[in-house]
Amino acid sequence: MWHVYIIKSVLKRWYYVGSTNRLRERIQEHNRGKSKATKPYAPFNIIYLQKFAEETKARAFEQKLKKSRI
Repeated sequence: MWHVYIIKSVLKRWYYVGSTNRLRERIQEHNRGKSKATKPYAPFNIIYLQKFAEETKARAFEQKLKKSRI
């Protein structure tokens, strides 16, 4: 199962869109500062989540969200 998610920084007005097939671990990485892109904005809350059966559909939806400029 693939997930597309949006996380929001608890401390700043900043959002991140991502996709993964290991959601729990990926969110922990974001919150622990293990992701270079999100490290300065941790910690995070998940504000949006959608499941997909196929990686290609998840990645396409992720790109669509990124282009929409949340």
